[in-house]
Amino acid sequence: MTLEDPHLQLRHLKKKDYTQLKHLMDKVYDDIGGAWPEQTINKLVRDFPEGQIAIADDGKLVGVALSLLVDYATFSEPHKYSALIDEQHCIRHQRRGDALYGLDVLIDPAYRGHRLGRRLYEARKELCRAMNLRAILAGGRLPGYQEQATELKPTEYLDQVARRELHDPILSFQLANDFQVKRLMRGYLPEDDKSLGYATLLEWNNILFEPEANLIESSRMEARVGAVQWQMREFDSVEAVLQQVEYFVDALSDYQSDFAVFPELFNAPLMGLTDQSDSLQAIRFLATFTEAFKTELLRMAVSYNINIIAGSMIEEGEDGRLYNVAYLLRRDGTLERQTKLHITPQEKRDWVIEGGHDLQVFQTDAGRIGMLICYDVEFPELGRLLADEDMDILFVPFWTDTKNGYLRVRHCAQARAVENECYVVICGSVGNLPSIESLDIQYAQSAVFSPSDFAFPHDAVLNETTPNTEMIFFSDLDFARLKIVRNEGSVTNLKDRRLDLFSLKRRMHKKKTPAALSAASTHTASSAPSDAASASTQPVSPKPARKKKKATPRRKKKHHS
Repeated sequence: MTLEDPHLQLRHLKKKDYTQLKHLMDKVYDDIGGAWPEQTINKLVRDFPEGQIAIADDGKLVGVALSLLVDYATFSEPHKYSALIDEQHCIRHQRRGDALYGLDVLIDPAYRGHRLGRRLYEARKELCRAMNLRAILAGGRLPGYQEQATELKPTEYLDQVARRELHDPILSFQLANDFQVKRLMRGYLPEDDKSLGYATLLEWNNILFEPEANLIESSRMEARVGAVQWQMREFDSVEAVLQQVEYFVDALSDYQSDFAVFPELFNAPLMGLTDQSDSLQAIRFLATFTEAFKTELLRMAVSYNINIIAGSMIEEGEDGRLYNVAYLLRRDGTLERQTKLHITPQEKRDWVIEGGHDLQVFQTDAGRIGMLICYDVEFPELGRLLADEDMDILFVPFWTDTKNGYLRVRHCAQARAVENECYVVICGSVGNLPSIESLDIQYAQSAVFSPSDFAFPHDAVLNETTPNTEMIFFSDLDFARLKIVRNEGSVTNLKDRRLDLFSLKRRMHKKKTPAALSAASTHTASSAPSDAASASTQPVSPKPARKKKKATPRRKKKHHS
């Protein structure tokens, strides 16, 4: 078969291939002794057939990769070639080894330039992943060093090859295939005159490796996210809101979703149960329901076996101030909270909401997650701090009234997915409710974003809803793809940061003294409505819904984001 019309087949090496293999090894390794004896190859094929990979062109052997299993702890340190093959050419394959060792890769000189070596290396990587091995190790000869030895030390030679100022037939190829030089080894193969006995200890790390002892307890490699694009509607009681919430939790659970996501301030229509002439009084009234919602949502999380991201709700802190808080209610019965850190002008002006101070990544049974409420996602520092703590999914419950406000959230959320190589879920509310102050209009198109690379959709959007329509939607998230894109992607944003030029760190917030907290609480409680003052000890009894007012134009400028 001619090179102009190749019929290439990637397959395992067989014992009957030895005659062709001997001819190929004699041709390629004429400077270091040529082919191994037939019994050596036969034993290697018998002991570890999966590791012996060949490329044939219409039956002719034109490329071979020979491998064995070794103990990572031993062979990830400097060693000699004789530790792999003894004087009788017996290869020391370790059946229970946790690393793949690349003995040889050889390509027929007539077929070089056709990237057959890359095919063999990719096959090795797939084998390493399939066998759940820790890494691929190799001792890399340096056949180009002999010509540079009078002018360069071995370490200088390695540096210049790495910077592509010099080309080494073996090391340059290894580096191009994502191998890293761990260290320089002396006397690796003494008879290798071209390398002057030197070799590099090379490693390709299997980022998907899971230690066998922890396979049962290991973190999951995928999760299903379900979210509710929630319609703001009038409710006449807390029970009516919770009934609607439970309806959606039940539906999402039926589809085996790991998460149920709700928007920011999804229970805000309950402000319609009080007088809204004073916006501060109305938002404090809303805060009185938060404990009841937390209790019921935690019950649902356990009962329906689903982790709930409870959008956000207004919470009165120990200091008497109001905070906008997102909640994670795990299906194991535990609860976490994340306050909104950046407060919009409208929230400050109308509701006197305070920004929180803590930012956390939360461990769940379906990945490590972060929560940023609406406006917070427009600050890239927060997403990067979470990414530094190995966040897999960023949840962004939001509430926007206009399309331009929504697009700020959407575009920033998608940027966080790209720059932090994570999944981002945005979830908002829809509908018109002119009878309630600040809820007259909503705009949302909820979505799930991914990094932008070949493993993901071309537009980096895994799923999105119909705009301004109440509905649920799902996405299956593959964490293995995140690991691959972070380490082997077309670009690797997190790895390529210039930390020599800049750094990002959080400042410790100084908590107020008990005396200051007491004073603030006393001052705030004196002006708060009685509903807020008694919320922690008295059952909630919603007030009757007031009659709907005729909607009138308002000059107040609102920007929820």
